[in-house]
Amino acid sequence: MRNYADAEGARMRYRFATLPLMLALAAPSLGAQDSATRANSRVESPPELEILAQAVEAITTMHMDGFSDTTLWEAALDGLKGLVRDTSDETLSEAQADLLSVVEQARRSAEPEILAQTVARISRLSVDGVSDSTLWEAAIDGLIGALDDPYAELFTEVESDAWEEETTGNYSGIGLQITLLNEEVTVTAVFRSTPAKQVGIIVGDIIVGVNTNDASDWTTGMAADSIRGPVGTDVLVKIKRAGFDEPIGFDITRAQVHVPAVHYGVLESNIGYVLLDRVARNAAQEMNSALAELSDTRGLVIDLRRNPGGFLDESLMLADLFLKPGSTLASTVQRRPDAEAYETETDSFEDRWPQLVPDLPIVILVDRFTASGAEILAGALQDYDRALVLGERSFGKGVVQTVMRLPYSRRLRFTTGSWHTPLGRSLQRARDSQFRPIAEDLDTFPRVNTAQGRSLINGGGIFPDLALADDTTTLVERELIRAVNEQEVPLGLRLAELGFEAAGARRDEGTEDPALTDEEFDGFIARLVEEGLSEDQLSDEGVRTYLRWRGRITVAQRMDDLGAEADIRMERDPVLSEAVRLLLNSTSQVQLFEAAEAEQARRDEGTGEL
Repeated sequence: MRNYADAEGARMRYRFATLPLMLALAAPSLGAQDSATRANSRVESPPELEILAQAVEAITTMHMDGFSDTTLWEAALDGLKGLVRDTSDETLSEAQADLLSVVEQARRSAEPEILAQTVARISRLSVDGVSDSTLWEAAIDGLIGALDDPYAELFTEVESDAWEEETTGNYSGIGLQITLLNEEVTVTAVFRSTPAKQVGIIVGDIIVGVNTNDASDWTTGMAADSIRGPVGTDVLVKIKRAGFDEPIGFDITRAQVHVPAVHYGVLESNIGYVLLDRVARNAAQEMNSALAELSDTRGLVIDLRRNPGGFLDESLMLADLFLKPGSTLASTVQRRPDAEAYETETDSFEDRWPQLVPDLPIVILVDRFTASGAEILAGALQDYDRALVLGERSFGKGVVQTVMRLPYSRRLRFTTGSWHTPLGRSLQRARDSQFRPIAEDLDTFPRVNTAQGRSLINGGGIFPDLALADDTTTLVERELIRAVNEQEVPLGLRLAELGFEAAGARRDEGTEDPALTDEEFDGFIARLVEEGLSEDQLSDEGVRTYLRWRGRITVAQRMDDLGAEADIRMERDPVLSEAVRLLLNSTSQVQLFEAAEAEQARRDEGTGEL
């Protein structure tokens, strides 16, 4: 067997050097201004004007629709117009009419300086005391709205930070997951190779102090805000731990923390299970490590359900792990820089590294929330007959967004191209501005054939090789959820507490089985009755089975056993259950496809479809 450790080091040094565009980019230097001019502009102009100016230049240079700068500045002024006109009354007040007149005059010469002057005039004339920041945000909204791009957005500084953490999995802190359990901020996970792990904080510790502050009555948000901070700075975290009479203090130096995107385990049937929850930075390296651990299993399930995607280059490296060198991973069609909108160029990306687990049968699970980079991975493996795809039709996000840094910690996201699978399939699904799918006739969609002769729909998302619906709740379960909402019972929190306590008990017993005892479950039910749920409702066998199933899942989660968790979920997850059944009856990828075709034929015969 190949040395995976050596391969991992070499593989992850490869970063697709020719890749011209990713889903997230550090912004290039826009414009030919020298540093002195830029510095002067920051002094003389409002910060928002510099943000808009760079956004306008980026869009005019890179957007596929070829907007002119005049059009975009007019759109920004229209945003002001919309704010001034924000009334359900068709008759404008005299003050509104005066302000609209100011905007209309400005539109005759739509330029950055004119916009700044207009904002200042409206601010002075407005009888309602509209702030400059509100006016600038209206101008920004007008510019973004003109793109007619449902994915376009200009992030605020706070939104920018949140986007960075969500897509990369990186943040500055100490590496803890905390949950409010039994009214106490409790450590429920400690991430590997983080400051918290190094100093000895463990699952079950209760945070009672941060620096000089008493945290015993804090929420998790208050604790997170206080514990996080700039890399290299120190924080004192005081915890209460079972077996110790007094709190324990830990002086911790904050660092850059990465939350993994890849989680994996082995099912009881010796099927490998990988959950990829987003296409974040380091996802390919994490997948590489997972494949090394799962290479001796009898089959592999890669769960991409509810995966919103992420970085284009990372999704390409993920596909690279599974395909042969020289294989086309994907291609992008983009506008040529500084060219007319209709002048596009196509770039394709090839597999450069040895294929991992070439003989392992693979099933990929998708649903209607699987999007973007996750669809690139699923599409590449489906095109090359390397994986069987089960589940629902995916979201259908086949366009490339560039996310560019702007001044003052803002970010601009907008569409700059489209990507295609190795067989040239465009997976973009037509949607309106509210992301609702537009009606379509699938019979009119073209098709392509794989090397093994399988016919795939070209366009509109990833269509599964075998369509399966997710589990739905029963009537009594829906009635329970309705009662939980009406009585405002924190069911999720109580389940988390149950799982945490039961997992601790299993560890104390020295067992790895994430079981839930009758005594633990009955205590949980009694607490729900105290919270206001009906004893009669909770005595229903269907309700008890449902709650016990959810309780067992939380125990497995707290024991960090994804394989056991997946086994439990499989009791009510028809998609995962069918994937495992097909893998257990197949010893090769070819047999897997044959088994799926036989199952589809059986279903078609049962419904009378021909």
